[in-house]
Amino acid sequence: MLVTMGVPKLVLYIMKYIVTGGAGFIGSHITDALISQGHQVAVIDDLSSGKKDRFNPKAEFHQLDIVDLAAIDPIFQGVDGVFHVAAKARIQPSFKDPDAYFRTNVIGTRNVLMAAKQHGVKRVIYSASSSAYGPVDQLPLQEDFKVPSQSLHPYGSTKRMGEMLMRDLGKVTGGPETVCLRYFNVYGPRQTNTADGAYATVVGIFLDFLKEGKPLTIVPSGHQRRDFTWVGDVANANLLAMNSLKVGSGEIINIGGGKNYSIWDVAKLILQVPLGTAPEELLASSKCVLAPERMGEVAETLADVSTAKKLLDWEPKVNFADGIKSLL
Repeated sequence: MLVTMGVPKLVLYIMKYIVTGGAGFIGSHITDALISQGHQVAVIDDLSSGKKDRFNPKAEFHQLDIVDLAAIDPIFQGVDGVFHVAAKARIQPSFKDPDAYFRTNVIGTRNVLMAAKQHGVKRVIYSASSSAYGPVDQLPLQEDFKVPSQSLHPYGSTKRMGEMLMRDLGKVTGGPETVCLRYFNVYGPRQTNTADGAYATVVGIFLDFLKEGKPLTIVPSGHQRRDFTWVGDVANANLLAMNSLKVGSGEIINIGGGKNYSIWDVAKLILQVPLGTAPEELLASSKCVLAPERMGEVAETLADVSTAKKLLDWEPKVNFADGIKSLL
């Protein structure tokens, strides 16, 4: 495939790809992008968090758990590349069942790499997470930042282990080429919402509360800042990573919006009030209420996306305010 400035052009060859977690939020958008370019796609998803209504009917569907290597192995026959998106997500639930996170995010990732090596798959793109940085004061976050030991939570640790596997079971030991994309707070159509539980994405929860006429719940103090990334930009980054000639050795690359917003800012954009509106005014009007603190959350995230520009010719196209407006 030829690409110019991140915009897909004419597909010269029809390729066969696997998208693990292809019935999930991000995976379904990657699947759609591949299908729209005429590629063949096999989706592997156990539907533990993915949803069948997100699944593109033009793809081949396998309801399987990536922890079961024997079951998923045959699907890798004749595959050109893999987008490994399947994972147990969210920080807070990982404290309650860390072993489940280890099985899926570590053993499952190891299985994907083993099957890819067995069948000669050229490249695996790994959906990593900015949670792997842990609590840091050095912003914007750069890929070569050294994570302090024991600073993470089970979710962040297992996603970081996945990055290590991409290096250790990748090209350096005769396996596939690999690339790790560290996402920053992905949002957009099909994002998780209140139907997915209390620990869904903040944008999805706020939009649901708005539709239901409920006050938006702000985890104190609401001044935490997050870098939000449009899901379409994330899908495009994956396609560029699969085709870039500059990567393949386990590179870690930030995929973020390059600008951060406070949770109060998010609430104001969704409520469609001026960003200068005081939080006290929103609380007094009952448009927002305070909620208990959550374990494992950092004060601020902000991505340095210069590596993505350099290696993938990628940069975010949708700014946060426009993205929110499109979801209202």
